[in-house]
Amino acid sequence: MNEFAINGRAIGRGHPAYIIAEMSANHGQSKEKAFAIIHAMKEAGADAVKLQTYTPDTITIDCRNASFVDCLQGTLWEGHSLYELYGDAFTPWEWQADLKREAETLGMDCFSTPFDVSAVDFLETLHVPAYKVASFELIHLPLLRRIAKTGKPIILSTGMATREEIAEALSVVRGTGNDQTALLKCTSAYPATIEDTNLRTIPAMREEFGVPVGLSDHTPGSIVPVAAMTMGACIIEKHVVLDRERDRGPDSAFSMEPQEFRAMVEAVREAQRDPDAVARDGAALGHVHYGPTAGDKKSMVFRPSVFVVEDVKEGDRFTEKNLRIIRPGYGLPPREFDRVLGRKATCSIERGTPLTWAMVS
Repeated sequence: MNEFAINGRAIGRGHPAYIIAEMSANHGQSKEKAFAIIHAMKEAGADAVKLQTYTPDTITIDCRNASFVDCLQGTLWEGHSLYELYGDAFTPWEWQADLKREAETLGMDCFSTPFDVSAVDFLETLHVPAYKVASFELIHLPLLRRIAKTGKPIILSTGMATREEIAEALSVVRGTGNDQTALLKCTSAYPATIEDTNLRTIPAMREEFGVPVGLSDHTPGSIVPVAAMTMGACIIEKHVVLDRERDRGPDSAFSMEPQEFRAMVEAVREAQRDPDAVARDGAALGHVHYGPTAGDKKSMVFRPSVFVVEDVKEGDRFTEKNLRIIRPGYGLPPREFDRVLGRKATCSIERGTPLTWAMVS
């Protein structure tokens, strides 16, 4: 079994679970609140605090055509664009060195999820000890390749990924010589239901892919993380917020408050000490399942894909200037990006159009 370490902390079966507190957008654009979350997570027993590194311009483009607005229908952000959503949710890059320093002073690790190559380059200047890849970006193979080349440990959320997509992602990472990889069973619904968690997939993934496997959980409460310990999870990741009612944002509804996070940590530690004494929740254990669940399917649109980001005329060549891998997921999958470069457009294409093969000569 492939084991590795983050800052000297062993990750894998037989070692204490590595518990990650995900800050995400729950700072509400307040640096003071971000510091408060870090201190609260130290008190609650987290081993690491995780950030997200993107700006609206690195994860999508400022465009209000249907692709960038319709994907938010039925959400709290209906009527807004993706660019507006991420403008409210991102963690300013100028904070991140200070946040990392504060977490380390308190004895916790601090690393981040990058959403494009420029974010990886930035995080390397901060000397992060590891990287987390969001489930939506598991198919962003150029990004995975760049992260893997840092030589740092990588934790990959699998979310709606199929067995083949997981294998492809691991192949890309291993192709760089990086074998410090863990997978997280994840349901990419926000919030997720206990019935969709299918924790029996954890030992199946560990057996099939030969890497440590943990859980990234978006369900309410502690039942699923505790049940995951009975399945051999070695990493637990949960979103945290200081106060769900006061700090309402894109992630607050499925985030734990500090006292809840502390109770979860204590329950997880107890479950790892004596897994047979833990009542297993049948709904959470489910069955072995790869690919999107019913809850995941609404989130598929937030995967990245290939978009035209500058107006293109018929006969123009596709370049890294007029194409980008961004959200949402209406265009060609990221794996096709390099195959398209250098080929010609079969028609004129407006900026903000998802690329399809019909547009490529």
